[in-house]
Amino acid sequence: MINIRNKKLIVILLTFVLITTVFTGCIEKKKENNKEDSKENQEVSKLYPLTVEDGFGNKVKFEKEPMKIVSLAPSHTEILYSLDVGSKVIGNTTYCDYPKEAKKVTKIGDSQNVNLEKIIELSPDLVIQYGEGKKEVNKGIKAAGIKLLSYEPESIDEVLNVIKELGDVTNSRRKAKILTVEMGAKKDYIIGKVKDEKKVKVFYEIWHEPLMAAGPGSFVDELITLAGGENIAKDAKGKYPKFDFEQLIERNPEVYLTANDLKSKTAESIKSREGYEAIKAVKDDKVYLLDGNMLSRPGPRIVDALELVAKKLHPETFKK
Repeated sequence: MINIRNKKLIVILLTFVLITTVFTGCIEKKKENNKEDSKENQEVSKLYPLTVEDGFGNKVKFEKEPMKIVSLAPSHTEILYSLDVGSKVIGNTTYCDYPKEAKKVTKIGDSQNVNLEKIIELSPDLVIQYGEGKKEVNKGIKAAGIKLLSYEPESIDEVLNVIKELGDVTNSRRKAKILTVEMGAKKDYIIGKVKDEKKVKVFYEIWHEPLMAAGPGSFVDELITLAGGENIAKDAKGKYPKFDFEQLIERNPEVYLTANDLKSKTAESIKSREGYEAIKAVKDDKVYLLDGNMLSRPGPRIVDALELVAKKLHPETFKK
């Protein structure tokens, strides 16, 4: 009888200890969560007010985190989604098609012709544009009390800086750091992979009639150089200059690149152009159509574009 009572007592005590332990654990967990929330709130409060200088030297002060953003460029839209703040984008352009979620956002025109009234109607906290924009649009945005940031990065390193700055502005500094470190590492890996390879002569076609090239200072020019190539239009005047057909034949590129931006444009249609049979790239079947959006947008996919170009210039190197 005593043994039965003792056993019952032991069971009751064990149950009590178990409940107490679980309850205490829940309290401690709640305290931990509260501490994390408090720490996060403190970090945010330390971040703002924040003053940043955009790509054109304009200083903009943010008293608090912008919760509603309008992006006027596909590259900026891609950056915002990569920073996990895509849910804050309430307006973008008709060209903003990546990631797919960006297609569902309210459209306010294209990159060159934006609807100012629609922007103001959306009442964003921040508008981000590519380039300096139009004076009347800028004036209207600022008059409505909306913050405006302008960027026009011209190299991979400048893209990384824009990502870092937008990470600060949107309270996604940690994500921006992770993203830029990963992008920088990939860039360095690709450069290291091709550094000992012989430079390949490359032509990048922007347009056919008239023939236009990717010249010095363009993103594509940098991608070609970093990918172990030599841009035959590197000494042309301007980023996207007209390029003489005679000069194309004379410089004889080993690889011919262009964007897949037209249904009518294929590798075969390029190779069949009059006089193109004399070009080495055509003879060796090295005419490639690449993702035009990836190559032309100075955003988070720019290092993927670098890899794409490098693999076309040095395919055997990347098979090792």
